[in-house]
Order: sequence, then C-alpha cells, then structure tokens
Amino acid sequence: MRLHPAMEPLQPHRPRSIIAVTMGDPAGIGPEICLRLLQKPELFGECVPLIVGDYEILSRVAEKIGVPFKAPKLEALTRVLDGPSIYEPAGSLPEKNIQPGVNQAACGRAGARYIEEAVRGCLDERFAALVTAPISKKALELAGINYPGHTEMLADLTGSTNYAMLMYSDEIACALVTWHQSLRSVPDSLTPDRIADVANLASNTVGTLRDKDARLCLLGLNPHAGEEGLFGDEEQRILIPAKKKIEERGIHIDGPLPPDTAFTPQARERYDCYVAMYHDQGCIPFKMLAFETGVNITMGLPIVRTSPDHGTAFNIAWQGKAHPESFFAAYELAVRLSKPYRTGRTALV
Repeated sequence: MRLHPAMEPLQPHRPRSIIAVTMGDPAGIGPEICLRLLQKPELFGECVPLIVGDYEILSRVAEKIGVPFKAPKLEALTRVLDGPSIYEPAGSLPEKNIQPGVNQAACGRAGARYIEEAVRGCLDERFAALVTAPISKKALELAGINYPGHTEMLADLTGSTNYAMLMYSDEIACALVTWHQSLRSVPDSLTPDRIADVANLASNTVGTLRDKDARLCLLGLNPHAGEEGLFGDEEQRILIPAKKKIEERGIHIDGPLPPDTAFTPQARERYDCYVAMYHDQGCIPFKMLAFETGVNITMGLPIVRTSPDHGTAFNIAWQGKAHPESFFAAYELAVRLSKPYRTGRTALV
C-alpha cells in the first residue's frame, strides 16, 4: 500500500506526548467512543489525545447522542497541543451525507486515510502511540482497499514482517500465531519458527506490561493436543519443535496443552499469556472473560498501537448505546506502552 501523496516524510524530531486516535469507520460506533474519550480527561495521563477523523461527523454524532463537543479543529498538524483536538486529513471524507450502520465505500476510504495519517505521525515521532477505533473490513473492500483488517494494513505501512496480534487484559492474555484466515488454511501456515517468533513477541510485551518474566502456555492445534498422534501430527511435527526453539531463547513455556482445559481458573493462575494457533482458539475465551476491558495490541511494529477488542457495531451506531470501556482501556494501555517509546525504546519488539 502506498501512502497518500500528502504523507511525505517529515524531518526527524523529538517524540511528543500525543496519542493519535483514529475515528475508525464513520458509519460505526467509532465517532461515539471517540467523543466519550474526550469526556474522560482523567484517562489522558501524561499524554493528550488527537482524534484523526471527521469534524462534521463528530459534531453530528455529538448532537444526536447529547454529548458536549468542544475540541478544536486543527487546520494543520502541530508539534504541541494545548488540549484534546481534532485533525481532519484533507479530502478524507468528501461525502458527508453518509448513513450510519451501513457499509459504504466512502467510509472505507476515510477509515484507511485516517490510519495512513496517524501512522505517518507515529513513524515521524510526532505521536507517541496510536489507538484505532474499529473499521469495517467490508467497507475497505468496497473502497478497493485490499486488507483483511487493521493489523495487515499497519504492518504494510510500517514495513513490518514479524508481527502478531496480542489480546490483552489483566484477566487473560492471548497471542495469536494466525488470525484473519480460514480454519482450513491454518495447519499449513504453522511453522516452528513462526510460533517461536510469536512467543518471543508475547514474552517481551506481556513481560513489560506485568513487569516480570512472563510464563507462557503453548496451545495444541488438535483435540487433546493430538493425543500423541491419534488426532493429528501437528503437535509432534511443528509444536514440540517450536517449544524447543522458544526454550532456547530463555522463555518459560508449557505445552502443547489441550485447549479445552488450558483456560480453567486454576490454569489461568499459572500463565501470563497463551500462545494460540488460530483466531477463535484465543479470542473466544478472551472475549468471554474480558470483552468489556480487553485490548488488541499489535506486536512487532516500530510504533505502539492498541485498539478495542470489538468491531464497528453497526446495529447501534450513532445511538448512544456503545460501551466505551474497551476503548478507554486501549487508550490507557497506549499511554503505558508509550513511556518506553518516548525514551527511544519500544516494548513490542
């Protein structure tokens, strides 16, 4: 993906304590949860949020749901903010008459444009971290933007090759070896090196967040973790060699364990993070336990990026019904992770 022509590299400078917050799909709940964030100054910490989105849409949603909206609109990006502000990338949403709760090509283009602008600012060290409100994969497709989601787009924009999703909360953490692909394709995507790389990213990130050496659990792919080859040989061919590679890196990991018993309360007390082989294997237990407070972290990027663990919720868009807790948690976690980033280190690689 090529960056928008307006996104020419800026001159390097000292990182600022600004958290870029993309508005997400204008037709979803992104505008509402951004507005809710602006009403919670106690969450801002040492940083200040800059909403990268559409000022008119935010105004319309604020009026519709009865939320005060006083943040100023910036005419151009600056290096210092006096308080929460809105930045609207030029030409990002020329069609203002959008319909909430519906997939639209214009919204897909706008959502992608917000991401491009925010990533540029992070790479140029204007912004200390990035928080992304939900986008619609279907709207991206309608706009001709061929990414299955944020993660892949961010990796492309930052030139990252070794990256992974981490679903994180104080209750449970799950790192995903594969995510947005068919279940049929998962076994062929698994290699010992890939699993070891994800485990290494998870160990570094969760260890930083919890200030300890993280104890990991490697989940099996097959029922009963293959039952010594009776139900599949991936554990013996791929996962056990992966475990050896992980241990050679000095990381403590158990497994491969049967996923149906790995998430019991007793097991969760033992482990700081699970390494899941595919999307639903990790996301189902995670969202059962932490849907309101869970955060999606993209590990392996040269920037800090977090997001809520939910989607656009088109069915309740612009109705004042969205629960912003996961978005708040994503912002607070971005502030925490941005501290080492602002001093020249990143906890995510």
